[in-house]
Amino acid sequence: MLIYKIFHAPEWAALQADGSTAGAPIDLADGYIHFSTGRQARETALKHFADASDLVLVAVEADPLGEHLRWEPSRGGDDFPHLYRPLLLTDVAWHKPLPLVDGLHQFPDDL
Repeated sequence: MLIYKIFHAPEWAALQADGSTAGAPIDLADGYIHFSTGRQARETALKHFADASDLVLVAVEADPLGEHLRWEPSRGGDDFPHLYRPLLLTDVAWHKPLPLVDGLHQFPDDL
């Protein structure tokens, strides 16, 4: 199963350069890296990235993350995937730009 992380372009560039990241400022504050399922990703973009136009959608295969990935209740009581270790560039299955068009982020058709 793929899970998704939305990064601002500079955060994605830093992950590419460094090979790992502890996440965005909210991740650092909470002590884990926030992910969303495919079903949750659009709402996450609306809630946390409404006007951002410099975004990158990163897909990660959940199973290899093993015990470091925990499913925990969050928004509306829905279980969200949280990663309790740095995200490695080698964890990334793929990444795509997440453009903002007419106020809505344009997700890949297969998500």
